[in-house]
Amino acid sequence: MNSFLDACRALIGAAHVLHQAADMAPFLRDWRGRFTGSALAVLRPGSVDEVAALVRACAAARVPIVPQGGNTGLVLGSVPDATGTAVVLSLARLNRVRSVDAVNRTMTVDAGCILQQVQEVAAAHGCLFPLSLAAEGSCTIGGNLSTNAGGTAVLRYGNARELCLGLEVVTPQGEVWPGLSALRKDNTGYDLRDLFIGAEGTLGIITGAVLKLYPQPKAAITALVALATPGHALRLLSLLQDRAGASLTGFELMSAFCLRLVAHHFPQLPRPFGQEYPQYALVELSSSESEPHAVALLEQAIGAALEQEVALDAVVAGSVAQSRGLWQLREHIPLAQAAAGKNIKHDISLPVSRIADFIASTAPLLQQAFPGCQLVCFGHLGDGNLHFNVAPPAGIGDEAFLVNQEAVNRVVHDSVARHGGSISAEHGIGALKRDELARYKHPVALQLMRAIKAALDPHNLMNPGKIL
Repeated sequence: MNSFLDACRALIGAAHVLHQAADMAPFLRDWRGRFTGSALAVLRPGSVDEVAALVRACAAARVPIVPQGGNTGLVLGSVPDATGTAVVLSLARLNRVRSVDAVNRTMTVDAGCILQQVQEVAAAHGCLFPLSLAAEGSCTIGGNLSTNAGGTAVLRYGNARELCLGLEVVTPQGEVWPGLSALRKDNTGYDLRDLFIGAEGTLGIITGAVLKLYPQPKAAITALVALATPGHALRLLSLLQDRAGASLTGFELMSAFCLRLVAHHFPQLPRPFGQEYPQYALVELSSSESEPHAVALLEQAIGAALEQEVALDAVVAGSVAQSRGLWQLREHIPLAQAAAGKNIKHDISLPVSRIADFIASTAPLLQQAFPGCQLVCFGHLGDGNLHFNVAPPAGIGDEAFLVNQEAVNRVVHDSVARHGGSISAEHGIGALKRDELARYKHPVALQLMRAIKAALDPHNLMNPGKIL
């Protein structure tokens, strides 16, 4: 393989072909620190042409490629396996904002642009790029699109797929598809863009994208609402949708146990209520009207919820700082989980109307099978996405409980299937959920997916072992 690596050095410069163990280490470890793979080298191209040239070299030498953005994925999709036969192709150096069209409300960017950078450039042009998630300071647009990332504003703006108009992609043969269309209507055959979004780098490498921008809201108002049950949260959601319509931007569900974890590990964060309630909904309204109008709209809706006994209590943020404090409660749940120890995670989606039934029926099944296990249930209720994580019983060590992962997955995912849901809402499949996908995906769908993979990547060089 020395001749192959020499060819790569000639293409992008020796400084950008990493092969020493210490240099490669950050690219080989998954974000959660559960797995470390092995690679021939880490390749760091600086342009689309260099990406294409490297892919051609890999195709000629039959070297598998693992595309990588910010490496913040949660399903082992952006790290190589343990065989050491693949290269990691990092898009980090492709980090240029190519253009902003404020009239067309679009931005064209390299795939390696950090999400937060894109948000800030949009804001500097008086626009909003609404994709927002916990890793936005380090995740990249290419990775967001490759996993069809969701986040906290899907209820109003949709997933990454809905926020992208066009793509630039390097194919497994090293050709460049220049599909950077800024059109909102283009019915000229198969939508190739949608093939690559959510494909996790298994069909090609996204190197650029045209993103949708939106007007900056004039007001964003946040409230934390205390509730008795997830069923009451669904009633509150319907009430807010009826009264606020498209102004409802976020609706996050959090259990009492979630906020108890946050309070324990992050005592500096606010505690909005003097007592604990069973469930909480974090609500955000954004409006093109004035701030007083948005505040009045939210307060009237919450007042109705209190009158109808849908809600038990509520706090409306009176400032940007208070709003940020409420959001930090939600954003620190994953951090509090990590501080508490390991747990068995599930990123699931369900029809919104069935979420309360799912929680009510699945929690007892878990307790019956694993007495004392602790349920960390939170997520984007407005778009049907729950993070339904199972932590060990008090006094049971992480490793002793993690041996039950397959059995816990079976309880949760079988229940998801019974309720018409999906085993992956926004994290993707990667290598972690590949076997689960084979269990729950319809055989015809799997057959079609394999046919697409074989047609586009016949030598199985693009992120092999992921998804399929």
